[in-house]
Amino acid sequence: MTLIGIEEHWALDRVDRALRALPPGRVDDSLVLNEHGDAGPRLHDLGALRTGVMDQQGVDVHILSLAPPGAQVASPAEAVALSREANDVAADAVRANPHRFRAMATLPLADPTAAAGELERAAALGLTGVMVYGRVGDVPLDDPRFDDVWAVAERLRQPVFLHPQIPPDAVRRAAYDGLGDPVDLALATFGWGWHLEAGTAALRLMAAGTLDRYPHLRLVLGHWGELLLFWHRRADSVARVAGLDRSITEYLRQNVWITASGMLDPALLDHALSVTTPDRLLFSTDYPFQAPTRQDIDRFLRAFPDDASRDAFTSTNARRLYLEDARVGASE
Repeated sequence: MTLIGIEEHWALDRVDRALRALPPGRVDDSLVLNEHGDAGPRLHDLGALRTGVMDQQGVDVHILSLAPPGAQVASPAEAVALSREANDVAADAVRANPHRFRAMATLPLADPTAAAGELERAAALGLTGVMVYGRVGDVPLDDPRFDDVWAVAERLRQPVFLHPQIPPDAVRRAAYDGLGDPVDLALATFGWGWHLEAGTAALRLMAAGTLDRYPHLRLVLGHWGELLLFWHRRADSVARVAGLDRSITEYLRQNVWITASGMLDPALLDHALSVTTPDRLLFSTDYPFQAPTRQDIDRFLRAFPDDASRDAFTSTNARRLYLEDARVGASE
């Protein structure tokens, strides 16, 4: 059995320094999570440390993505330079070890025109897909200024992974503060807030008609769909009010792929299969933030109803989405 993990993070020193050098109040508090335990050394390694962990887990391929919050720095010009460097380093890592690594692009979304161009360049380098976040500063991804990015992603068949990010300060103050620093941060990030942010960003893209204008755009959501799979029927009312071409449930089934993000819970698998189809589910460990063992992975894979759906989850879907269709699109 081949295992392809599609949400496996890495970090670049120059990007990390730029993010931490932002003015007071602009530094992303979730950066501290990139240093928790042994996450720092693992993020910065694209060699033997990483492949050793992969071997222990039985994971064959990592599709690398720059750790959150990506290259969301203060200056658009700096974001362009950092994204180019990150994509060059990622492409070098793939060329050095093509049997173990592929990589998603990093985009300078602070400059949407440059971001569309960088996606073209990254695809030509051999990168597959792109990781983005739900807003850039205070601008949500559904803003029309990002339409050129979606047009390129659709034309090149590059899947867009919509990753969680920390909520805006006003939301944090209203909903996540007052319980003490460690609890506040956990509540605003991995415990709850991250997932509401990502799910809301995806729902806004749908509600804004992005998937009507770009009906072949491919979105990927982590953490079993960032709560949308649990609220899809209620969210269908948003589609009716917005006058969309399809329901939210239909967008989820036709334009969205779902990955496990290391949350290997059979109950979540059962629910996902009740909403969408096996050809939309993807394996990932969310390296290095989750650390399932080979035994954890094997135990979870036994929960699949049949061999075909299990094979689709472990590699077939990822191969088609990231290694075949994206490559064909980039070469056209």
